[in-house]
This record gives sequence, C-alpha cells and structure tokens, in this order.
Amino acid sequence: MTEHKETEEKRSLNFIESIIEEDLKNNKNQGAVYTRFPPEPNGYLHIGHAKSICLNFGLAQKYNGRTNLRFDDTNPTKEEVEYVDSIKEDVNWLGFEWEGEPRFASDYFEQLYEWAVKIIKQGAAYVDDQPSEVISSQKGTPTQPGVESPYRNRSIEKNLNLFERMKNGEFDEGEKVLRAKIDMTSPNMHMRDPIMYRILHQEHHRTGNKWCIYPMYDFAHGQSDYIEGITHSVCTLEFEVHRPLYEWFLENVYQEGDIKPRQIEFARLNLSYTIMSKRKLLELVQKNIVNGWDDPRMPTISGFRRRGYTPASIRKFADTIGVAKRDNVIDVALLEHSLRDDLNKTAPRVMAVLNPLKIIITNYPEDKEEWVNIENNPEDEAIGTREMPFSREIYIEQDDFMEDAPKKFFRLAPGKEVRLKAAYIIKCEKVIKDTEGNITELYCTYDTESKSGSGTEASKRKVKGTLHWVSAKHAIDAEVRLYDRLFIDEDPAGRKDKDFKEFINPESLKVFNNCKIEPNLKNAEPETKYQFQRLGYFCVDRRDSKPGSLVFNRTVPLKDSWSKKNK
Repeated sequence: MTEHKETEEKRSLNFIESIIEEDLKNNKNQGAVYTRFPPEPNGYLHIGHAKSICLNFGLAQKYNGRTNLRFDDTNPTKEEVEYVDSIKEDVNWLGFEWEGEPRFASDYFEQLYEWAVKIIKQGAAYVDDQPSEVISSQKGTPTQPGVESPYRNRSIEKNLNLFERMKNGEFDEGEKVLRAKIDMTSPNMHMRDPIMYRILHQEHHRTGNKWCIYPMYDFAHGQSDYIEGITHSVCTLEFEVHRPLYEWFLENVYQEGDIKPRQIEFARLNLSYTIMSKRKLLELVQKNIVNGWDDPRMPTISGFRRRGYTPASIRKFADTIGVAKRDNVIDVALLEHSLRDDLNKTAPRVMAVLNPLKIIITNYPEDKEEWVNIENNPEDEAIGTREMPFSREIYIEQDDFMEDAPKKFFRLAPGKEVRLKAAYIIKCEKVIKDTEGNITELYCTYDTESKSGSGTEASKRKVKGTLHWVSAKHAIDAEVRLYDRLFIDEDPAGRKDKDFKEFINPESLKVFNNCKIEPNLKNAEPETKYQFQRLGYFCVDRRDSKPGSLVFNRTVPLKDSWSKKNK
C-alpha cells in the first residue's frame, strides 16, 4: 500500500465524500461518480478555482469516476478564446485530465432552446416585455412578496410566438426576456420568476451570430449537468440559495431513468491579503497596476505558476485546508508553507548575489583559480554535488558587510572573519570608497589552510558567520525580481469605505538588474526552481528569461518574515 493511500484512508471523510459514499452504498446512479469543473471563460482562473479543480477532479479520481471540463460560455459580451486556452492550460498544469474533449454550454444551445419551449408549453414560462430595471424592482424583498408582471398570464401560444421571434432576432436587446413562472411570493428571491433567456446581439466565440438569445446561468448550468450525466454537481456556497431553482428546472425536463444531478455546496476559498473577484483582478490588469493576468503578484493560477509555485504545492494546500460548509479566511502563510515544504525537498541550492560588493583577496594568486565542491541539496543526497569556481576576486552581498558593525553582527566587518560557504575563511583588512564615501571594494586576506572539507586541522576552525558568494571572473549577469504580497491589508476588499486599490503594497516588486549568478546556471531553463543560498526560492521566468539574458523571480523567502515586518 502506498504512503498516499495510507494517508488517504487515515484521513476522515469530508462531508462531500460522505454523501458520495452513501450514494455508492445505495447504488445510486448505478454506482457512477461523474463530476465537472464549469468555469466561465471571462478571465483567468485564480487560487480559489484551483481548490475547486482539485476537489472535483480529486473526487472522481478517488471513486474511479470521471470529470468533465465544461465552459459556461453563455455571455458573449465578456468571453474570449484567450481565457478558454488559459483555463485548459491551468487545469493540465495542476496535473489533471478531463474526460474526452472540453465541453461548452454552447454545445447545448439547441437542446436548451427546445427545453425552454417545452417549459413554455407546460405553462411554466412566459415572455416579459418590461425593462430589466422594472423587473428587478418588482422582485420585492426577502420579507415582502414580489409583484407579478402584467405579462405573466399571457397565453402559451403568444409566449411561443414571441420566444421564437426573440430567437429570430426581431427584437432589440433588453426589449424582451423569457422568465420562469414560479412564485412571486417565495421567500427565496431566486424563485420569483427568474429570467431564463435574454437578448444579446453579440457575436459568440464559438457559435458566431447563429444565436441572439442566450440562456442565463441558472438555466444553462443544471441542464448542462443533466445532459452530461453529472452525478454530483459540486459548487461554492453562494449557490446554496440557487439550489431550489436548479432542482425546479431539472424537474421540468427530467425523464424517468436518467441520472439526476445533485448540487452540493462547499465553502469557497478566501485567502488573506488576496483579492478573489475576477472583476477586481481585471481592473488591476486594465489599469496596468500589474503586468497582465500572469503577473507573479496576481492570485491567478498562471501568476502562481510564473512566480515559481509547483502544482504539487497547490494540490497539497488544497488538501490541507480541506472542504468546509462555512466560509472562513485561510492565512496565505499556509499556502507559502506548502510551497516551501515542496521546494525544500526538490530545489537545488545555488549561489547568487543580488546586490554585489566586490572583494579582492590580496594574498590569493592573481592567475590562480580552483574549483570547490558543494552539495546540490542536503535534503536529497541522490542529486549529488557540483563544482564551483573560486578566484582572487569574488562578490558578496552588500548587506553582508558593515563598516561600523554592532557586537552581534556575525557577517563581515573590518578586522572580522567569516567563512565563504564551501571555500575559505577570509578577513577584512581594508575598505575602499569612492569620492562620495560609498564603499566600492573590500580588501581581504584568506587563511590558506581553511578550505572547507580539506581535511586539515585548520579547516575545522570555527567562525560564526558563513556567507554565499560568486567568483567575479566566472559569474554571469542576471535580472532578479523580488515579488512580495500585492496588498498590505489582510482583507483588501472588505472595507466598504475604501477602494481596494488603496491597499496596494508599494514594495510588491523590487528589481535588481546587476545580479551575479554562479556559472552553473548559464543554461537554466524557464520555470526551473532553485534555492538561492540564504536568499529564498527563485524561479526562471517563463516569459522574459532568454538564453544569455536570465530573469529570476523570487517565489517565496526562506522564512515567513511578513508577520514580523507588519507588526
């Protein structure tokens, strides 16, 4: 038995799994488990969608079922092929495969229209001529009944005629709608004669101009589930109040013996310091506050991917937070912890200097160079070691030197010693400055017998500080982008008296253009992850990095310093 299966068996069932297991026990739906992931292609998917993807595909995998990828493409005014392509890429990147070809609600437009006609013939739908504003005002309130439309009792023949003419394009947008005829006194506002179809003279990305009437989500969604034989329609908690309408529509088209989908709601993912609204995310993109949907600061799946997150870390995060029935806010630090835990095991350790300060080792021969042996990852001995060049001139981080250092500063300072990782102990002898008083170079000496791992008695001499470094002669240039959280407030969208953009973190991106990287990274491939010693985890940018012009994104620091920084 694999470790994964053992863990799976030990973990208690969540409430959705309990429902499915009860259905299987009773041989409901002939023992089938068929789920779907139904995104609307009106933007890029975010981390909340990732949770839904992992849940829907994960349930099917656990119970030997199937999962459809179905696009809810019923609003051509907001949908684009770009979004369709990005969604497919995101689902695949997360490690999941859908059943057959991707499906679209637009595949079912003809069937949905026929069912709408059937519901009209049953006397359960009517065409309303009132403007949407009037219809909305007639809905009433949760404690007050709505007002019936003056067109509610039109004859079936008249409604059929008008609906066909709507389909044929004889009316302008907003001139007429098709409404379900349910109950204007229902305590559930969604049951008060909801709109089923509206007129949109817009070209559709798949059907072109064939249709000028489009079904509303509540009508299209449940019927699409029914067409596909979905057994468990898993959605977020805000759709709980829509469930009676979901079931009402199904009852009006259901035929005995078919699989009737069951809608089950779970709490959506709310993440601290994060915006989850597609509308707000689109605003960030359109106002150039970020550099596109895949900006590494964005909570989109493509943004997380570009930043250097791994599919395994996101799947682990989704599994860790579990499935709940009540909304809550998850600390983004838990997502970052899942990533660190994954990268700690898999990311090779390398040397990189972001803000270089040159050191000249005066007692090291000018024409000499040697190679030091260094481990690739102490967590994975199987990937072995590598050789790194060492020479008379090296770079260290500017922050690793202080001219007037306090007592507990264990890095380099005048007269102090530090060890260069995997190499020698050096001592600062002299500080070189320019005419403006800026430190430009350090002159140091090295202990010739202190090479790390040399086996000599001197090599065992202890010093308190160990620094990363790169050989100046061999280093390659790179651009490094330090990304941080996009917002400085835990709930940037929660303040009704503030625009969420007021909480943008002004330090969410810092760019270092003069970084020095060890030569082993010369041919680093896009999306390769590394741990820069002492600096954090970094990823080769999949968009901007090119051979000879490397760009690295900081994925996450080595430790969570955010809480301390913001206290």
